[in-house]
Amino acid sequence: MTTPPILLTGGTGTLGRHVLPLLRATGHGVRVLSRHPHPSKDSVEYVTGDLLKGESGDSVQSAVDGTEIVLHLAGGPKGDEVATRNLVRAASRAGVKHLVFISVIAADRVPLGYFTSKLAAEEAVTASGLPWTILRAAQFHDLLLTVVQKMAKLPVIPVPGLRLQPVDSREVAARLVELTLDKPAGLVPDLAGPKVYESADAIRAYLRASGRKRPLVPVRMPGKAGRVYRADGNLSLEGTDLGTRTWEDFLTERLH
Repeated sequence: MTTPPILLTGGTGTLGRHVLPLLRATGHGVRVLSRHPHPSKDSVEYVTGDLLKGESGDSVQSAVDGTEIVLHLAGGPKGDEVATRNLVRAASRAGVKHLVFISVIAADRVPLGYFTSKLAAEEAVTASGLPWTILRAAQFHDLLLTVVQKMAKLPVIPVPGLRLQPVDSREVAARLVELTLDKPAGLVPDLAGPKVYESADAIRAYLRASGRKRPLVPVRMPGKAGRVYRADGNLSLEGTDLGTRTWEDFLTERLH
């Protein structure tokens, strides 16, 4: 008897590119939903559809039909809640038995658009009536690298007074595959990196690794979000699963 494929959204993104080979290695067939066409190969079926377009077509429903497990990684700077609601509707019609969603640590605490969008997406999952698992992860090393590379182009780097606990995207991918193949578990422990960094220290580590020198100037984050960050509200410090790859490990691997 053929096992239904696992539907993977966001399979071509930073996280998805790590998740896909791990899923394939388990022997499961994988169906990847992407906004852009890709050739299907090596037990991976690519289907084209846009989660943000909702009821404008049946491509999302067709992608979900015939699956029992959905791993939802697709996301962006905005619209995550819209995409997730559309996916949930399709998954409910298809009778999906396990919906797994990747969210962000402090989605319920940081009053910024990305976090509030993730929280609304979480709520769409938890209210779906489907069996579900949600993992909240810290910001990836990849994202932090992108940010500090842009900041290092400035003659002087403004440094907000906050702390970070970046995590390696490969470790998040491995944890997600474990969760996907297990029973629905609800909201599981957060996953963060092994070290907490002052933002200035994280920037200095990049400058050292890249052989650059820039003066750093502290700046104060304003408003409600600033208060949350100054109180470490963006961190997960208790009951948290921790990865093993540090920011320095990542920089050494990526820049050398």
